[in-house]
Amino acid sequence: MLRFGILSTAKIGRELVVPAIQDAENCVVTAVASRDLAKARAMADRFSVPHAFGSYEEMLASDLIDAVYIPLPTSQHAEWTIKAADAGKHVLCEKPMALNADQFDAMIAARDRNKVVVSEAFMVTYAPVWRKVRELIAEGAIGRLRHVQGVFTYFNRDPGNMRNIPELGGGALPDIGVYPTITTRFSTGAEPLRVQAVTERDPDFGTDIYSSVKADFGAFELTFYVATQMGNRQSMVFHGTEGTIEVKSPFNANRWGAEEIELSNQSHGQSQIFRFADSRQYKCQVEEFARAAKGEQAEVVSLEYSKLNQKFIDAIYRASDKDGWEPV
Repeated sequence: MLRFGILSTAKIGRELVVPAIQDAENCVVTAVASRDLAKARAMADRFSVPHAFGSYEEMLASDLIDAVYIPLPTSQHAEWTIKAADAGKHVLCEKPMALNADQFDAMIAARDRNKVVVSEAFMVTYAPVWRKVRELIAEGAIGRLRHVQGVFTYFNRDPGNMRNIPELGGGALPDIGVYPTITTRFSTGAEPLRVQAVTERDPDFGTDIYSSVKADFGAFELTFYVATQMGNRQSMVFHGTEGTIEVKSPFNANRWGAEEIELSNQSHGQSQIFRFADSRQYKCQVEEFARAAKGEQAEVVSLEYSKLNQKFIDAIYRASDKDGWEPV
């Protein structure tokens, strides 16, 4: 069993990732760390975790854990990923892993010099739903892909929420813009060449709250919009010369709605619905990560792959400040 230490008591860890690790077949939570020992102990007790630490450094120095999961604010991800790797721990870090693409270079160097597995927690890439989409596109189920359309929105104006605090790495693009980008790249195996974008910022917070993006992938286009101050919506549609693939609950699988893919092929007059009964994408993620950490055959998100996604986001920000195309 790969022994995880949880670096902070953040909500996503409490509600989604820690339960997934505890339910996994090949890993377990052994410790929780917080700058407040009482908070660490409370979370450890909640999940029957044996050890609690009152500092991140103390847990990283411990031989009780093999790996860390990091759900800290975005602005602290690179710093603690490097510290954990230098402590000889494997690292699964929440997305977005960096504030810009250049930050990945130091993390890649830390991974390589310590010979550990370091990966960004893009749970969607482990979901059976998205692996099926990739398979359908590859086998030509909708002919030649011409266009991808995506949307991810929610409403949150809480000034205390890190998503609304620029210094912590808040904003719509870092929080949810990474999902249409990563799922398009993952499903198609293609990379964007250039982008156009319009971005709006909140006058009080300063964070980006809306972006409309057009990306040129050469053989096809991706258009999507994301927002943190619009009604809840999420969708991804892949449109080819012979049909469409619609992912019904593309990002918050099962929590948002049914995990379904609707395939329509007009050339053959066929329509199919693929259903996935609670595929547990967070559980799939930690089990695959644990296999990689133990040296087994596994497909995890590499830092190099994550850097390309961050370059995409960086280019969207640059494109928002100009008219016309911006190269990725």
